[in-house]
Amino acid sequence: MTTSIPRPRRTPESAGSRPSQPSAPTERRQPSSGPAAMVRVKKIFAAETGNYFLVLGATLFLVVFGLIMVLSSSAVESLTETGGSFAGFIRQGLFAIVGLPLMLFAARMPAVFWKKWAGILMIAAIGLQLLVFLPGIGFAVGGNRNWIHIGSFTAQPSELIKVALVVWVSLTLAKKRDSFDNWRALIVPLVPVVGAAIGLVLLGGDLGTVIILAAIVFGALFFAGIKLRFLAVPVIVLGFMGLVAAFATGSRQDRIGSFLDGCKSDAAQACWQTVHGWWALASGGFFGVGLGNSKLKWSWIPEADNDFIFAVIGEELGLLGAILVLALFIVLTIGFVRIIRVNRDPFAKVAVSAVMVWIIGQAFINIAVVLGILPVLGVPLPLISAGGSSLVTTLIAIGIVLSFARHAPERTTVPASRAPSVRTADARRASSGRQR
Repeated sequence: MTTSIPRPRRTPESAGSRPSQPSAPTERRQPSSGPAAMVRVKKIFAAETGNYFLVLGATLFLVVFGLIMVLSSSAVESLTETGGSFAGFIRQGLFAIVGLPLMLFAARMPAVFWKKWAGILMIAAIGLQLLVFLPGIGFAVGGNRNWIHIGSFTAQPSELIKVALVVWVSLTLAKKRDSFDNWRALIVPLVPVVGAAIGLVLLGGDLGTVIILAAIVFGALFFAGIKLRFLAVPVIVLGFMGLVAAFATGSRQDRIGSFLDGCKSDAAQACWQTVHGWWALASGGFFGVGLGNSKLKWSWIPEADNDFIFAVIGEELGLLGAILVLALFIVLTIGFVRIIRVNRDPFAKVAVSAVMVWIIGQAFINIAVVLGILPVLGVPLPLISAGGSSLVTTLIAIGIVLSFARHAPERTTVPASRAPSVRTADARRASSGRQR
């Protein structure tokens, strides 16, 4: 019998190896930056919840739709002012380029970040609002002294106050949630700061922004769980102050008087915007006259690209376009409500609620003004109307909401170390029941 020398067992390394052969020198390939760039982009949009993408998708759709409508509604005014039809669109596009990265940056910040910087953000916003009263920096637009300009840069500080109030009021209410039955404990931090922020805007004459700021505060108080009887007195006081401010100037008196009269004459200066907005909506019909074919935007509707852009939407895209806008805001509302329901952090719940009241409430007021349900207040349509300060701050606020929706809330489970003791306790209770 003959035996053969056992052959060595092939290992994966040896199985995969081949006899070395002389090979020609090859050039070293440079690593491609394409896949790495895609990974970085995926990390920016990475999230674990569908609510995140629901709100993000509706927001991006509204921003793109707004840019298209700003291009259409501002083309005539841009042509008469600058000689080119794209000036307003380019300006709004630049603000969108700034605002969208800020939204994504805010979406990646944890709740601890907003809690840490809430006070500083509130102080900075009030400080910037004080600049509107400084000669050489602050200036008035349409009778409202609510703007600042430094060099070629112009901004509306009251828009930043909206973001600051969302974060600071939410943090304060989250800290005071055990003292909601004691209204004196809520007055000390809230009334001085909120009164100073809203009072400065009211002093500048911007009644429309004051209404939105008050809605943010009261929305946060309501969704935080403050008893309604505690809110009755502040609502009455602010309502009285609003009436005084509404009749403080002759132009507001004329607008309110014409509104109460029903705007029966288009010749009245106070009803010019409202009546021509009705004409635009009526001429649009069901399908509209076509994108870019509006006639009323030819200097017939003041602020056609801003406060009354919804009228241009109704004229060019008809009832279908108007319903599309309403549907997008409804989708945004659904996303906000779902984020509120799944979050367990009181700070996140109140902050998302305040942002929802801000954006959806402002959209409702703008559309109601165009329809003639409310008098002209000078409130833009969020994410659609022209205006850099409004667009950027609204995107930052949505970024704060997305930061709370980025990760799914952890489910409370029984730790493994405690599971045997729990089962033992259950068995003891069951045995004692059988003995009885």
